[in-house]
Amino acid sequence: MMAIKEIIMPALGESVHEATITYWKVKPGQSIEKYDVLAEVMSDKVTTEIPSEYSGTITELLVKEDEEVAIGTPILKIDVGGDAAPEPEDKAAAPKPAAEPAKAAEKPKKPASTNTTYSPSVVKLASEKGVDLKEVVGTGSGGRITKKDVLAYAEKAKAASAPAATSAGKAPANEDGGRFSPAVVKLANERGIDLNQVQGTGSHGRITRQDVLNFQPGAVQEVAPAATSAPAAPVADQPAPTACQSQVCGNDEVVTPSPIRKAIAKHMVESYTQIPHAWLRVEVDVTNIVRLRKAEKDKYKATEGCSLTYLPFFIKAVTQSLKKHPSFNASWQADNTVVYHKDINISIAVANGDTLYVPVIHQADNFSISGLAKEIARLSTAVREGKASGADMKGGTFTVNNTGSFGSTASMGIINAPQVAILQVESIRKQMIPTKDGGFKVADMVNLCLSIDHRLLDGLAAGQFLSDIKASLAAFDSPTDIY
Repeated sequence: MMAIKEIIMPALGESVHEATITYWKVKPGQSIEKYDVLAEVMSDKVTTEIPSEYSGTITELLVKEDEEVAIGTPILKIDVGGDAAPEPEDKAAAPKPAAEPAKAAEKPKKPASTNTTYSPSVVKLASEKGVDLKEVVGTGSGGRITKKDVLAYAEKAKAASAPAATSAGKAPANEDGGRFSPAVVKLANERGIDLNQVQGTGSHGRITRQDVLNFQPGAVQEVAPAATSAPAAPVADQPAPTACQSQVCGNDEVVTPSPIRKAIAKHMVESYTQIPHAWLRVEVDVTNIVRLRKAEKDKYKATEGCSLTYLPFFIKAVTQSLKKHPSFNASWQADNTVVYHKDINISIAVANGDTLYVPVIHQADNFSISGLAKEIARLSTAVREGKASGADMKGGTFTVNNTGSFGSTASMGIINAPQVAILQVESIRKQMIPTKDGGFKVADMVNLCLSIDHRLLDGLAAGQFLSDIKASLAAFDSPTDIY
């Protein structure tokens, strides 16, 4: 007898709600052992592998490669063997409803009970779409309701409520399989495209995002006047700039961004549009740190095995200031509450090819400058080798971004929601500055650029926070400060 187990998309990091299967390493019928790698997955924060929780035989892959699914969604089924039959009532229910009315009345209770097992992501999606889950028929294992079930129900409800006069000739095709997801509808609206004019290339004629991206708007302009009695209205609803933006000319190339780039884009848009950003910049004299690092860096690398960069000095100063200003070590929640974090966990940016990841130094205030240097090196190596764990990628409470590494002298960082601030450390440069006695000197200067969430923080708090960072940096002048 078969005993089927489902593997779900695991939690991959802070604020990660979706992830993409980039490569399946197994196929149906394949035997596997516990901890064998099932798939490579990617989110906007991490690329990692999913190990198997069981030994057994793969029976079904529930998600296609390059398909994005919510965390908690079943992605694969495994027959783990044994005598258990997971869904015996399904077999009994199928042949008997018509022949035994009394039992048929009882049988629906079991599927209904089973259907109440759905992931938090399904509940969230149903709430967003205004779908009553009691009305949805689940197609998953044991009648489990999936995201696809919710989307399909929402689309049918939308089609049923749509005015018949919209496109009477096209309605049957739409019902037969030319369905489209809310994301496709949104994209079409943004580009001023009538989906009734788009030929779907997906399964059963489904219109995909790529179909919309590849569609030439000129075809819409030729067909629309014949299909409507008032051609002026579509012109008003579809301004020329929107149409021009969707045109592909000459040797232009249309490219669908990678899943991780789309995830980053989504998170950045949410952060920038939902958080009222304010920005402040201060100049800091770090001549003492430049001198100290120059004197110690070679010896440090020889004894400790990693480079002593400037970044750990700045992170140490930030952690000291965060202790004095806990409102900067906080998160603004979706329900308009504020969480003040006890642990100081610093998010840093690490590039791997053309992709940016944000690993986290946990309890960064407990590290010395030397300890921070080693932890930065460890996290950077783990990210670039694809070995960063889920724990490495979540839990950040404040972000420090080393924009000076590529020569930037001033920049405004986008806050990594739900955090409330981000500090950009710019490049160190020689500059003539005045002295207290009225003269001038050449100093090593750096700009610290702070973006804050103006819902929680204001300019006065930001100035005090930066002032304390500046004071901490000025105090680093001895080799003992490194340890």
